[in-house]
Amino acid sequence: MNKRNILITGANGQLGNCLRDLAADYQNLYYYYYTDVDTLDITDATAIDAFVTENRIDIIINAAAYTAVDKAEDDKENAYRINCTAVKNLADVAKKHDLTLVHISTDYVFSGEMATPHVETETTDPKSVYGSTKLAGEQAIVESGCKATVIRTSWLYSEYGNNFVKTMLRLGAERESLRVVCDQIGGPTYAGDLATVIFRLLETGSTLSGTEFYHFANEGVCSWFDFAKTIMEMGGLNCRVEAIPSSDYPAKARRPAFSVFNLGKVKAATGMQIPYWRESLILTINKLQEK
Repeated sequence: MNKRNILITGANGQLGNCLRDLAADYQNLYYYYYTDVDTLDITDATAIDAFVTENRIDIIINAAAYTAVDKAEDDKENAYRINCTAVKNLADVAKKHDLTLVHISTDYVFSGEMATPHVETETTDPKSVYGSTKLAGEQAIVESGCKATVIRTSWLYSEYGNNFVKTMLRLGAERESLRVVCDQIGGPTYAGDLATVIFRLLETGSTLSGTEFYHFANEGVCSWFDFAKTIMEMGGLNCRVEAIPSSDYPAKARRPAFSVFNLGKVKAATGMQIPYWRESLILTINKLQEK
């Protein structure tokens, strides 16, 4: 069997590093090209086209994104450039060369005002610049007509980069107490589990034409307060976590109050037993403590 060539953008980020970790398990199927902003500017359509042509790319996994949610409120141009313009470029090149594009999106494309788990066909209604730019990227993919798998995820963390888990562990070691919001509910997602789902969907040939949407997070739900308290317990830290309402923690960007996904579609497509969020969290904390 001929190996297929995969271009991974944003390869130095959380998901990119987790994809690298899994790559060896699929080395009989794929050859990998890892790029980040310093090696491939995805806001440059010509550069993408040249890279894809020269390296005979078959699949693009876009793990690059502008994810600074509050900063995006004042930096709309850059957020749009990375979350929409770059995504449009990737989609257009994928369409031109008949490639498969895998793109990661977010729970922020929804208002978060519903009290039932989000399904893929639900009406989008972002309430922040970040959410609006990510939705614009989704729409650019659909409009391109390329073969695409769009995976919306939430509360992403890992042993890599900057994320809530690492921040809580650091602050928990420095402080006696922390205040964390208790009225935002969602599903934590370990980037390693998201990477697994990406490879599973590629194996199943999930997208034969057009754009297919999937929702993915770890099983179970919690509040940020629950999440933080569990991190302290699993990390062996004595930091006290106090629950506060969002109104006591002002932020520039509005956060979705309810960001729970219906996982039925992705489970049916992959046959995957998705780990419960606490199971993946303890594995990650153990990895971090071994470093």
